Amino acid sequence: MKIYTVSFLLLFVLISCGRERLPEGVLNEDKMVEVMIDIHLAEGLVSTFPIHYDSSRMLYPMFEKEVFKKHQVPDSVFVKSLEHYMRDARKMDRLYARTIDSLHVIEKGVKNTKDELSQ
Repeated sequence: MKIYTVSFLLLFVLISCGRERLPEGVLNEDKMVEVMIDIHLAEGLVSTFPIHYDSSRMLYPMFEKEVFKKHQVPDSVFVKSLEHYMRDARKMDRLYARTIDSLHVIEKGVKNTKDELSQ
């Protein structure tokens, strides 16, 4: 009887240690990073416009809407996903690390292109 109990507990532990399932309406990490990259690019673009801060705050939602449209993600799904990932600091840290790494790669690509054009 003891062997059955131990076997059952071991099976339970193995099953529960499997990949965590995402709740309905939450983006997976890869998709979340893609959207976050474009959101940061949109924020950066708006911040470069020679307009007052109040005007840029009015303009940014239009860019944000285009990001969600591009990725075919409703803003409510993005917000729900962000709330989900923010509950776990390690996951959120990993998402932002991936986002920042991707933004650095994009920045290097743009810089290299500018350097090539100026030569």
